[in-house]
Order: sequence, then C-alpha cells, then structure tokens
Amino acid sequence: MESMIDVIGFDADDTLWHNESLYSLTQERFAELLSPYEHSESVYRKLFETETRNLKLFGYGIKGFTLSMIETAIELTRGEICGPDIQFIINYGKEMLASPVRPLDQVQTVLEELSTIYRLMLITKGDLFDQETKLARSGLASYFEIVEIVSEKTEMMYRDLLGKHGIEAERFLMAGNSLRSDILPVVAIGGHAVYIPYHITWQHETVGENKAVAADYHQIGHIGDLPDLMAKLDRRKRPNI
Repeated sequence: MESMIDVIGFDADDTLWHNESLYSLTQERFAELLSPYEHSESVYRKLFETETRNLKLFGYGIKGFTLSMIETAIELTRGEICGPDIQFIINYGKEMLASPVRPLDQVQTVLEELSTIYRLMLITKGDLFDQETKLARSGLASYFEIVEIVSEKTEMMYRDLLGKHGIEAERFLMAGNSLRSDILPVVAIGGHAVYIPYHITWQHETVGENKAVAADYHQIGHIGDLPDLMAKLDRRKRPNI
C-alpha cells in the first residue's frame, strides 16, 4: 500500500551537519579583531546589515560572508584597517572552508533507515562548490537520490523543483531547521514540513511569530525523532497498517 509521503527533502546546514556555530565563532574572532575600533554589538549589527545587502550579489555561503566581513571592516574603520588585518579576515574564511564537516548526532542512522522506505532529496542553498564538497566530506551523499543546490528557497523554487522531478507537493515532506526557508514555503504550496530547530539561528532566517503560528507543520526536538514521526504520519493515512 502506498505511503502518504513518497519523498523526504532535507536541508543540509544545521539540519544534517553543524554550520551556524562555525559562523558564530568566526564572528566572535572578527569582533575581537575590530575591538580597537568598535564594540562587538556594533560589529555584529553592521556585519549583518552588510551581509543582507550583499545577498543579492554574493548569495549565501562562506565566500560571500568573507567578502562582507572585509567590507564591514573597511567601513567601520573608515578605511584604516591594515593589510595584515585584511589577511586575517581572509584566513578566517579559508579556515571555515577547510573546517571538518560534523554530522549531527543520529543523522546517519536516520538517513539509513528512511532511505529504505522513502526517496530522499537534499535541498540546500549556498555556494555550489562549497556545498558539494561539504556533502562529499560528510559521508552522507549515498543516501540521497536527488541533490539540489539552489540560490534561494522560495515557494516558486519548491514548485519548480518538485515539478522538475515529477513529485506531487502533497506527497512531499521537507525537514529543516529554518522556518523561513525550509518550512513555510513548503507548507504554502501544499507540502508537508518538519521543523527541527538548531540551537543557533541566523537572524536572516527568523520569521515573525504570527507567521510561524499560522502555518501547519510538525516540530520535533531532534532529527532522531523523525522516523517515529514518519511512522505516525503513515498510520494516520493507513489505519489498517
């Protein structure tokens, strides 16, 4: 008998492996570097403003983040930042790109179990090369039948992506840590979604409480709870099983 859901899509960063904690640590180092010029809160605020402004040019990812740090440093120091300090910032970015990929607890076990029942799809946004290499280094690539690296996650993107692969929205479930990118757009097009919060959320990915409350999605505390939730969803549609 057919399941209610045929395909499970997974976000990558902070859903399958740690990512935002790396950005957070680098921001702390960046603020310390600029401490002779500005207080840390001013540095964080200015960096976020610069990142947001640059998204349409650089997109998501470490390379764009590094360029935004350099631009922020130049603006906050009124051009006084020296060459060696610029090199420090460039090195921060290189260290982030070379950082080990650390899957979250139970991720591999969950993917191994669910891949025997559902088609698994990885949908992540960011720099193509960076995301491809992170997936390869994670050791998780073999579990995914489909891998899509996109510039943004919107309702239109999900519609186009599901159409491309012949997947009906009502038979698709997306699991991720961002309400803005992984949950609300999927629910809006008639799909299912499971919100798995990460302990750090980038400010750009937050949404208003009213939007979150109004959406119909599931929430679990850990990715390890996903197989049990999927079993319940299937029983809800298949009462004789």
